[in-house]
Amino acid sequence: MGKPFEYIGALQCENRILRKKVADHESGERFQQIQMEHQKVLDEYRRQIKRLKQTIENLRKDVRKAWKWCEEAYEDALKELNAQMKDLEHALKKAKRMRFAAEQRRDQALSEVAGLRRENSELKDQLEKTEGQNKKLLAQLNRDYENSSIPSSQSRNRRKISNNRERTGRKPGAHPGHAHHGRKKQEATQTVHLPAPKIVAEDPDFKKTKKIITKQLVSIEMILHVTEYQADVYRNSKTGEKVHAAFPAGVVDDVNYDGSIKSLLFLLNTDCAVSIDKSQRFLSDLTGGKLKISRGMINKLCREFSSKTETERKKIFADLLSCPVLHTDCTNARVNGESAYVFVCASSDEEKVLYFAREKKGHEGVKGTVTEDFRGILVHDHEITFYHYGSAHQECLAHVERYLKDSMENESSLTWNRRMRELLQRMIHYRKEHTGEASLDAQTVAGFETEYQEILDKAKEEYKRNEPSPYYREGYNLYRRMQEYKTEHLLFLHDMRVPTTNNTAERCLRDYKRKQTFAMTFRSLESIEELCHSKGVLLEVRKNNPNIYTAVMFFVSIFSGLRTIIYTPLSIAFHAVSFVAKGIGYISSFGLIAGVYYLYQSFCAFKSGIPFGEIGELNKAVCFIIFPFVAYLVSYVSRKIYTYFEENAY
Repeated sequence: MGKPFEYIGALQCENRILRKKVADHESGERFQQIQMEHQKVLDEYRRQIKRLKQTIENLRKDVRKAWKWCEEAYEDALKELNAQMKDLEHALKKAKRMRFAAEQRRDQALSEVAGLRRENSELKDQLEKTEGQNKKLLAQLNRDYENSSIPSSQSRNRRKISNNRERTGRKPGAHPGHAHHGRKKQEATQTVHLPAPKIVAEDPDFKKTKKIITKQLVSIEMILHVTEYQADVYRNSKTGEKVHAAFPAGVVDDVNYDGSIKSLLFLLNTDCAVSIDKSQRFLSDLTGGKLKISRGMINKLCREFSSKTETERKKIFADLLSCPVLHTDCTNARVNGESAYVFVCASSDEEKVLYFAREKKGHEGVKGTVTEDFRGILVHDHEITFYHYGSAHQECLAHVERYLKDSMENESSLTWNRRMRELLQRMIHYRKEHTGEASLDAQTVAGFETEYQEILDKAKEEYKRNEPSPYYREGYNLYRRMQEYKTEHLLFLHDMRVPTTNNTAERCLRDYKRKQTFAMTFRSLESIEELCHSKGVLLEVRKNNPNIYTAVMFFVSIFSGLRTIIYTPLSIAFHAVSFVAKGIGYISSFGLIAGVYYLYQSFCAFKSGIPFGEIGELNKAVCFIIFPFVAYLVSYVSRKIYTYFEENAY
């Protein structure tokens, strides 16, 4: 009983409390109390937020100050760092200069500090690499006509050409015992007898002797000789036809130039390598401005001479094929600024020479030249292509001597190159001393060959001991070449017909290069071909004729006359054919009406059922329609042929 009573009492108490709370809520007192408490809390939070915002703003100010300080510190540090970097770069450059100077000093003391080479192996490798590069560059810079195949005209230093002879100390000029070579006297065109001096007339003791002293004064002058042909014109009073006397062969235009002028201009431009403009100006100055030949005519002379001397070139070609020894070489040419090549084939005495213009080198360039079909001994530089032709070969020893000199300058520590050069000079000198003999002494030749091989063996040892630099291998390559082509280097000791150098071909090419120097570049390969053809024949003409001007003029005159003799009747014949065919065409044109009529009858017959093969009018129609057109076609072709022969008859 006690527990329920306590429980009820507790519930009653709790009920009273709740009622009081409800009463408070209903009256609004509690809400106002809660609201006041909430407002107090809210105000406290607002005060805290304000304090926090103020704190944040202060912190932001502090951060901005700190960041600005950091930036200023960074800039100051960066400036200081840049200054330090500049100082370091300057110090580095100074260190590099000091290193370079130290390396130079080290190179000078390498012989004294051999022990340090092992300790500084990495530095030595770098040094050797630099030295190799410098060596290669130095070799290229110092390469000229004396130690390579570069012509003297293209030498960088343009030094005076030396003859590689030892100085004797003797004065230049003729020496005692030297035969005097006086000037050749000419046939006198005028003789002037000088009067006796005054002393002879005054002193009767002077008597006239039979001795006469003659001295000549030789002069030359250009005389312009012009022959004007005049022909009266006659007119037929009935037909109106006009005729006049025929002019001589070669007199076609109002003004014509004979072979003397053409020969002079051709020789100036082709043989003397004078430019077209200078040749034109020279002839104008020589004649007081009376002769002003066009550039086109001068340029055309080489083409004309080339076409007229084809027979002579074929003969020279055959003569070169029969020569026992043939010199050959090639050089660069320019066609519209692009590379081309000129090949030369010459006999040892330079009496037979031919030039060939080609677009490419190699076998394609050799094709069509004398070298392609030659079966004798070829003399040339070390051009591998030429080894595929001929029966035997001799390399140019002048080039070999230059390459040996280049090796001596860039491989001064080796001895084989100097010994080999001395040996070649001794062999060449020995061969010159026995010029004209049938053969050389076999024992002496065997001694030369033995020494030649010994030097090559020595070279093998030296290159095995001192491996060739990867930056300069020309000396080593020369050794390999002389070892492999030993027979081709020493052929001149076994055959007295074989020369020691290829100077013959080089002299011939030099003649072409002089022309190219003024021309710079040719417009077409045909222009170079015409020049090559002309030069080959000119050399032949010069060998066989003391006066090349007269010989060329004779050539021009003869061939022009022959062409006139051949072309003139042909032009007359084709002119007649053209005239007759044109007349037949006019007459047969009236038959077109009959042709159309027969064609209409053929059409009607075909419509009536008659086959084409049985219609007789069809053939008549075809003949009447086609015949005028055939006649006009024959007339047109004949007129074209007549025009060609008429224009090229002179």
